[in-house]
Amino acid sequence: MRNLLTTGLLCLAAAGAGAQDLGKKTFEQCVACHSLQAGENGVGPALHGLLGSTAGTVEGFRFSGPMKRSGIVWDEKNLAEFLRNPQALVPNTRMPFSGLTDEAALKALVGYLVTATK
Repeated sequence: MRNLLTTGLLCLAAAGAGAQDLGKKTFEQCVACHSLQAGENGVGPALHGLLGSTAGTVEGFRFSGPMKRSGIVWDEKNLAEFLRNPQALVPNTRMPFSGLTDEAALKALVGYLVTATK
Protein backbone atom coordinates (compact mmCIF):
# COMPACT_ATOMS: atom_id res chain seq x y z
CA MET A 1 0.00 0.00 0.00
CA ARG A 2 2.80 2.41 0.89
CA ASN A 3 4.51 1.80 -2.48
CA LEU A 4 1.26 2.57 -4.33
CA LEU A 5 0.85 5.81 -2.39
CA THR A 6 4.46 6.80 -2.99
CA THR A 7 4.17 5.97 -6.70
CA GLY A 8 0.95 7.98 -6.95
CA LEU A 9 2.52 11.01 -5.28
CA LEU A 10 5.56 10.79 -7.56
CA CYS A 11 3.29 10.64 -10.63
CA LEU A 12 1.38 13.71 -9.45
CA ALA A 13 4.64 15.58 -8.85
CA ALA A 14 5.90 14.57 -12.29
CA ALA A 15 2.65 15.73 -13.89
CA GLY A 16 2.98 19.08 -12.11
CA ALA A 17 6.59 19.39 -13.24
CA GLY A 18 5.52 18.47 -16.77
CA ALA A 19 2.86 21.18 -16.80
CA GLN A 20 5.36 23.72 -15.47
CA ASP A 21 7.85 22.69 -18.17
CA LEU A 22 5.15 22.97 -20.85
CA GLY A 23 4.18 26.39 -19.50
CA LYS A 24 7.77 27.60 -19.56
CA LYS A 25 8.28 26.20 -23.07
CA THR A 26 5.04 27.83 -24.27
CA PHE A 27 6.21 31.14 -22.77
CA GLU A 28 9.17 31.04 -25.16
CA GLN A 29 6.71 32.38 -27.78
CA CYS A 30 6.15 35.42 -25.56
CA VAL A 31 9.73 36.44 -24.72
CA ALA A 32 10.28 38.25 -28.01
CA CYS A 33 7.89 40.91 -26.67
CA HIS A 34 7.45 40.36 -22.91
CA SER A 35 9.78 40.20 -19.91
CA LEU A 36 9.07 38.76 -16.48
CA GLN A 37 11.26 41.44 -14.88
CA ALA A 38 9.66 44.54 -13.35
CA GLY A 39 10.18 47.64 -15.47
CA GLU A 40 11.61 45.73 -18.43
CA ASN A 41 9.13 46.75 -21.10
CA GLY A 42 9.85 45.77 -24.67
CA VAL A 43 7.54 45.54 -27.64
CA GLY A 44 5.02 44.38 -25.03
CA PRO A 45 4.72 45.35 -21.38
CA ALA A 46 6.66 43.65 -18.59
CA LEU A 47 4.54 40.92 -17.01
CA HIS A 48 5.94 41.18 -13.47
CA GLY A 49 3.06 41.57 -11.01
CA LEU A 50 0.50 40.72 -13.70
CA LEU A 51 -2.10 38.87 -11.64
CA GLY A 52 -4.34 41.26 -9.75
CA SER A 53 -3.25 44.23 -11.86
CA THR A 54 -5.55 46.21 -14.14
CA ALA A 55 -4.97 45.89 -17.88
CA GLY A 56 -3.26 48.84 -19.51
CA THR A 57 -1.54 50.17 -16.41
CA VAL A 58 2.09 49.00 -16.61
CA GLU A 59 4.28 52.05 -15.95
CA GLY A 60 6.22 53.24 -18.96
CA PHE A 61 4.34 51.22 -21.57
CA ARG A 62 2.11 52.76 -24.24
CA PHE A 63 -1.08 50.68 -24.40
CA SER A 64 -3.83 50.82 -26.99
CA GLY A 65 -6.94 52.77 -26.03
CA PRO A 66 -9.08 49.60 -26.04
CA MET A 67 -6.70 47.89 -23.60
CA LYS A 68 -6.63 50.91 -21.26
CA ARG A 69 -10.43 51.16 -21.35
CA SER A 70 -11.04 47.41 -20.95
CA GLY A 71 -11.16 47.53 -17.14
CA ILE A 72 -9.87 43.95 -17.01
CA VAL A 73 -8.28 42.90 -13.75
CA TRP A 74 -5.96 40.06 -14.64
CA ASP A 75 -6.79 36.76 -12.98
CA GLU A 76 -6.34 33.22 -14.25
CA LYS A 77 -9.71 33.18 -16.01
CA ASN A 78 -9.26 36.52 -17.83
CA LEU A 79 -5.68 35.69 -18.71
CA ALA A 80 -6.69 32.34 -20.23
CA GLU A 81 -9.51 33.98 -22.17
CA PHE A 82 -7.17 36.68 -23.48
CA LEU A 83 -4.41 34.26 -24.44
CA ARG A 84 -6.95 32.01 -26.18
CA ASN A 85 -8.09 34.90 -28.42
CA PRO A 86 -6.78 38.41 -27.60
CA GLN A 87 -8.93 40.20 -30.19
CA ALA A 88 -12.13 38.58 -28.89
CA LEU A 89 -11.57 39.83 -25.34
CA VAL A 90 -10.09 43.22 -26.27
CA PRO A 91 -11.03 44.13 -29.84
CA ASN A 92 -8.40 46.30 -31.54
CA THR A 93 -5.69 45.52 -29.01
CA ARG A 94 -2.22 46.06 -30.47
CA MET A 95 -1.00 42.64 -29.38
CA PRO A 96 -0.07 40.87 -32.64
CA PHE A 97 -0.83 37.37 -31.38
CA SER A 98 -3.67 35.29 -32.78
CA GLY A 99 -4.03 33.16 -29.66
CA LEU A 100 -3.32 29.71 -28.28
CA THR A 101 -5.61 26.95 -29.52
CA ASP A 102 -3.89 24.10 -27.65
CA GLU A 103 -5.80 23.94 -24.37
CA ALA A 104 -3.07 21.98 -22.56
CA ALA A 105 -0.45 24.56 -23.55
CA LEU A 106 -2.81 27.40 -22.61
CA LYS A 107 -3.52 25.94 -19.17
CA ALA A 108 0.20 25.27 -18.62
CA LEU A 109 1.13 28.81 -19.72
CA VAL A 110 -1.38 30.40 -17.35
CA GLY A 111 -0.10 28.20 -14.51
CA TYR A 112 3.47 29.18 -15.33
CA LEU A 113 2.59 32.89 -15.43
CA VAL A 114 0.84 32.68 -12.06
CA THR A 115 4.16 31.81 -10.42
CA ALA A 116 6.67 33.43 -12.80
CA THR A 117 5.13 36.92 -12.65
CA LYS A 118 5.17 37.22 -8.84
